[in-house]
Amino acid sequence: MKTLNETKQWLKTSDNPYARSLFTQLKKIANFELPAPKFIFSPLYALFRVLQAAFASFTRILFWTPLLKGRLQKVGRNLNLYGGLPYISGPLDIQLGDNCRVSGQSTFTGRSCAKETPVLLVGNNIDIGWMTTIAVGSRVELGDNVRIAGRALLAGYPGHPLDPKGRAAGLPEKDEQVGDIIIENDVWLATGVSVMAGVRIGQGTIVAAGSIVTSDLPPMVLAGGIPAKIIRTIRAEDYSEE
Repeated sequence: MKTLNETKQWLKTSDNPYARSLFTQLKKIANFELPAPKFIFSPLYALFRVLQAAFASFTRILFWTPLLKGRLQKVGRNLNLYGGLPYISGPLDIQLGDNCRVSGQSTFTGRSCAKETPVLLVGNNIDIGWMTTIAVGSRVELGDNVRIAGRALLAGYPGHPLDPKGRAAGLPEKDEQVGDIIIENDVWLATGVSVMAGVRIGQGTIVAAGSIVTSDLPPMVLAGGIPAKIIRTIRAEDYSEE
């Protein structure tokens, strides 16, 4: 007896006129759409967005934000948590400053075999974007006014040893694979940037999308690439008002 998938493939490829006709009719049924007059569905869409925003605000204020605050060791004023609750794993001391905006679709992890509790220090006026992961081996610091776009990775520890036998046995990474990450004030990490263990990024530096930072970057430069290299210096006239 033909399976459903085999029957579907037979209908798509058969030269039998009845099979081709049946396939055409089934495709029309599958692609059927209801009429969508704008005078009905435009108000419905607007109502949906209002209700969606109200529900998001309700859950953020009364549920997600208090839950996150209960996990933090220190939190400043005006925490704006949006989109749910970040995933937090391992031992990790998290301290947030004032006016921080954190995506609920982010991940914070602490190295489970650390001798001392790993620490994540977040300054004031910080953005931590959607699907960003901050893996703290020992210490990660974000200075004031730092912007981290979506899908960034701050990898303070790798999670596995270099030795393949150790990986197969489920052993953790070695201490020498772990390092602090220091992001100084006013740094902007664009979408998909990765920062490796032991790296310091200087004040005001911008790292281009998709870059991997494997060594220190000085203040006030634009850097990019794999590994990230200095492209040029950022001058005052680049951002001063006319």
